Amino acid sequence: MKLIILDRDGVINLDSDHFIKTPDEWKPIPGSLEAIARLNQAGYRVVVATNQSGVGRGLFDMAMLNAIHSRMHKAVASVGGRIDAIFYCPHAAEAGCACRKPRSGMYLEIAERFDIGLTDVLAIGDSLRDLQAAAAVGAIPVLVLTGKGAKTLAVGGLPPDTRVFNDLATAIDQVLA
Repeated sequence: MKLIILDRDGVINLDSDHFIKTPDEWKPIPGSLEAIARLNQAGYRVVVATNQSGVGRGLFDMAMLNAIHSRMHKAVASVGGRIDAIFYCPHAAEAGCACRKPRSGMYLEIAERFDIGLTDVLAIGDSLRDLQAAAAVGAIPVLVLTGKGAKTLAVGGLPPDTRVFNDLATAIDQVLA
């Protein structure tokens, strides 16, 4: 099975320092939806792993998170693609849970659910915590410069062998080349 793991905010959709709290605030990054469809057409299963601490902070509830994800699913489907699963951490940072990136709980759950080792699986994100979680389970960390990615690159400290691309579409072009 070919699998790829994507962060959500800043990779698939535009990010916000004030959180994406409603479906109307969810706006795809140009080219990201089509990149997911191209992955599907090439036989990849696409999984999203996303921290959603806005739930734990009381900024929005699970029904709203589900509505946001429904909008994302419909947007990807409108260009002929699909997201096979969404894994999320609803906890605030101070909860100390095992699922919040940079911890690897979500990635381990993905591996278990799909019965796959994560070595050589690309994990694409825009923050250091995305890359750290990927590296911790042996996945290949990929940084995109959208969202917080340019700032992440400037700060440095990336895991060894992190690949860097301008955006999801460019990263997928390289994967499929």
